[in-house]
Amino acid sequence: MATFEVKGGTPLQGDIWPQGAKNEALQILCAALLTPERVEIHHVPEIVDVMQLLELFQKMGVEVERISAQHYALQARNLDFAYLQSDDYRKRAARLRGSVMMIGPLLSRFGVGYIPKPGGDKIGRRRLDTHFIGFQKLGAEFDFDSNANFFSVKASKLKGCYMLLDEASVTGTANIIMAAVLAEGTTTLYNAACEPYVQQLCRMLNRMGARISGIASNLLTIEGVTSLHGTSHTLLPDMIEVGSFIGMAAMTQSEITIKEVSFENLGIIPAQFARMGIRFEQRGDDLYIPRHDHYEIESFIDGSIMTIADAPWPGLTPDLLSVFLVVATQAKGAVLIHQKMFESRLFFVDKLIDMGAQIILCDPHRATVIGHNHQIRLRATVMSSPDIRAGVALLIAALSAEGRSIIQNVEQIDRGYQNIDGRLNALGANIRRIE
Repeated sequence: MATFEVKGGTPLQGDIWPQGAKNEALQILCAALLTPERVEIHHVPEIVDVMQLLELFQKMGVEVERISAQHYALQARNLDFAYLQSDDYRKRAARLRGSVMMIGPLLSRFGVGYIPKPGGDKIGRRRLDTHFIGFQKLGAEFDFDSNANFFSVKASKLKGCYMLLDEASVTGTANIIMAAVLAEGTTTLYNAACEPYVQQLCRMLNRMGARISGIASNLLTIEGVTSLHGTSHTLLPDMIEVGSFIGMAAMTQSEITIKEVSFENLGIIPAQFARMGIRFEQRGDDLYIPRHDHYEIESFIDGSIMTIADAPWPGLTPDLLSVFLVVATQAKGAVLIHQKMFESRLFFVDKLIDMGAQIILCDPHRATVIGHNHQIRLRATVMSSPDIRAGVALLIAALSAEGRSIIQNVEQIDRGYQNIDGRLNALGANIRRIE
């Protein structure tokens, strides 16, 4: 198990490039299972979750070629369906949340899909009902072996239909889209997630020969086709990394430029940081963050405390609430962080309280933060990363704190951030990885 030793209190400076989007990568890689032809993918983040998925594909019989750094080619010509019933498959797929998005493509192209109950972050209940209800509406039979924690879906032929999703699940929407593109007839998908990740998936599928309309809205129409062909696709920069770097710059009183951020795909993220009092300049497709000696949280017009809450796109992504929370600890003013989607994602605040942050955990979904206005530095401490996003929030806190902090279980951070210690050290951070 790896550990970070972080010596904080030093401002950072320089340019940093965000990796390819983790959440998009997992969907796009799974979409390559829809065709026997070659699919090339650029700007692939070489992070733990992605590497584990590619290893799983190779075990399944997918031809995986690493053309160069962050450039891969996949060809799913001959899959080993006997392997999908093996203990090794169950073990590998169970440790990876993104493995659930293999079911849609496998069901669509081969009429059958198997997956163990997937793992991932321990951030609360993450139900899969939306995925499997969608498959059933398309005509699939669903079975869950509760003893083995193993899901299976089968269908001799999927048929398009109208469906209203019970929640705007990003992975659920992506999975149902990939199942519907080869279904017979037309599928109308209402209350669909419309995050840039889903938009990118739809555009890629259309280049492969799919017929999807309504992209970027919550009402998608999918006209089924008989087959798909290969394509080339470039992933967007990771908006969560971009937001993490904005917050890190303000929190550590650093001056950095985040390069090639695809600003038009950041949505409300820059505006929400502006409400926290954080200044930035858009320079072409780069974001320049000047040094912040102070930043002040806005209040609502009536004078009430600012609330920052997650919401389906184009609302604020829940993956950034941990970053907003830690950044608020050194702001001037107070803010209520409301995490609506996951009931365990705020429990990492006890580590920040140990560091001297003023936080009231109201309940599993809400925390009130009273900022120090950079007048009192956080204290260095020993802590453990509970999930990807909380891990980065704790890393930001450690970089701003005086002294030497230890962050354990950094494999959680590695699941979503490629070489984060090396890239931040290039800006002047002092992070040592201890294996």
